[in-house]
Amino acid sequence: MREIVRNSSRFVFWVLIGGVALRLLFIFRFPAITTDSLVYGDIAKNWVLHGIYGLSGINEVSPTYIRLPGYPVFLAIVFWIFGVEHYRAVLILQMIVDIGTCFVVADVAQRVISPRAAKIAFVLAAVCPFLANYSGAVLTETWEIFFTSLALDLAMIGLENSSWRVWTGVGLATGAALVLRPDGGLLLVAIEVYLGWRLIRPDRTDDARVSVLQATIVLITAIAPLVPWAVRNMHTFHQFQPLAPRYANEERTFVPLGFERWMKTWIADYASTEEIYWSVPGSPMDVDQLPSRAFDDESERDRTNRLLDDYNRVLRITPDLDLRFAEVAAQRIHRAPLRYYLWLPLLRIADMWLRPRTELLPCNTRWWEFDEPPKWLALNITLGVVNLLYIAAALLGGVRLRHMPYVGLLLTFVVVRSAFLGTLENPEPRYTLECYPVVIVLAAAAILTLCRQTLTPANANGNLGEQAQARGESVIRKRVRTCSESNSIAGRFAIGSARVRYFIASTNSRCPST
Repeated sequence: MREIVRNSSRFVFWVLIGGVALRLLFIFRFPAITTDSLVYGDIAKNWVLHGIYGLSGINEVSPTYIRLPGYPVFLAIVFWIFGVEHYRAVLILQMIVDIGTCFVVADVAQRVISPRAAKIAFVLAAVCPFLANYSGAVLTETWEIFFTSLALDLAMIGLENSSWRVWTGVGLATGAALVLRPDGGLLLVAIEVYLGWRLIRPDRTDDARVSVLQATIVLITAIAPLVPWAVRNMHTFHQFQPLAPRYANEERTFVPLGFERWMKTWIADYASTEEIYWSVPGSPMDVDQLPSRAFDDESERDRTNRLLDDYNRVLRITPDLDLRFAEVAAQRIHRAPLRYYLWLPLLRIADMWLRPRTELLPCNTRWWEFDEPPKWLALNITLGVVNLLYIAAALLGGVRLRHMPYVGLLLTFVVVRSAFLGTLENPEPRYTLECYPVVIVLAAAAILTLCRQTLTPANANGNLGEQAQARGESVIRKRVRTCSESNSIAGRFAIGSARVRYFIASTNSRCPST
């Protein structure tokens, strides 16, 4: 990527201008400070002011372990430098991190495909509204995506030269993702699975001892950052907790597992997460907001209605009420096990990948009802179409690149993470954003294919590639001149197409000058 920056500085500059402008739009027009943001911020504030990693109570600060320390450390550093609860500074720094992600994603594309694909990936990452939107939110996503991209990029470098220092970097980047969020461990799983596959595949050419050493280095260095956290939790709470609790619950807090299981017998979309799952505890639940798949017959609907009425009286799930939810869940699973173990997880995965990613924007969650002001409806539809275009291009690129080196690592990560997300009872589109660097790389391959470029490994046939690039540019320039002489509609369309291709080609200083 450094070569592209050096040889195509004008191209990089203008793409950066566009990427920064888009992120500043979200930061100043749609900044997002959610309930999770306030939890992270409270922990960081108490850490800075009182030296306690904990949450504020009525009279004192209580130590906590409901959130991993990665993001609170970042917030604490920002609060210490710029002032407590200075969230604008947090968002500006996250914008810089997200711009860094664009460079890392471009480097991945260069290693998997070619320098031309790296340029396309850089543009796709810079103008991606979903990455930009979360850079304007006080949440872990921006940092998590950065370290995920970095770990994958370093893993490809390590597969090329087998340097133990590079694999140490892979482990540290993976550990950083793991310290930010517990599901960062899925990145570790994906890397280890891919290295294991390389070890047992029939056409293996690598030394088995080298592969085992690489996997061991990644495992040790990824887990190492969690050791101080686990020791602290053991000392403070007398519990072995190397991550964070599955349901983000405090010590000795009742977790309504029966209710959680009942949710998984029917939930498949983010709208239900927002309307039902997040209502508990503290807000009433309405049976009319449940989809039809939540009931198998009228008697079950009546039974569920009584459960919700009993909950609405106290606005919390008591142990007795939780047992009743568990009974309903067990009966539903017994009647339709495939629905619980297969179809609903697939629906949740599809919803997290395909729905419009507008959860941080003032858009209606039920976008398909078309019941919101026209400007937000238009934004909902536009972002939904953009998301589908990214994913469709990635699918096409995945087919084209299926035999290219290291693509298996990228796809392994996407599959492992998606499979895990299907087991959750609270589907949220943001959980798939960590896979978006892979989406962008594969989409760049698809766009390159549509432009009729040859897909070759980045380190092969360099001289031939330069010659082909020079020839390709001269053809494009001739096409621009020829089409400019035409006044037909087809000719005007060809002018636009040729100029777009010429712009991409002309940004490389190795091409002949005009």
